[in-house]
Amino acid sequence: MILSHERIAEELAKLGGWRHRGNALEKAYDRESFDGSIAFVNAIAKLANARDHHPDLTISWNRVTITTTSHDAGGLTERDFGLAAAIDEL
Repeated sequence: MILSHERIAEELAKLGGWRHRGNALEKAYDRESFDGSIAFVNAIAKLANARDHHPDLTISWNRVTITTTSHDAGGLTERDFGLAAAIDEL
């Protein structure tokens, strides 16, 4: 179920550094090196596979940008916020 704008704002307030962009959540992480970025992406892949919810990942040397949305629902759902919180814990 797609979340309302009010609910998105409430859930976003619980996260650090994530922003609501269109129908998605987005956050960039500085991993200090290319190897750090790759290790981070591999950890995200393992987490995403376990949750069966896969974000879009962009790697630019030391920077990893994550974008998540629930394509099947057509917008943001609780799954996106759960994934974002789990990624923050990595």
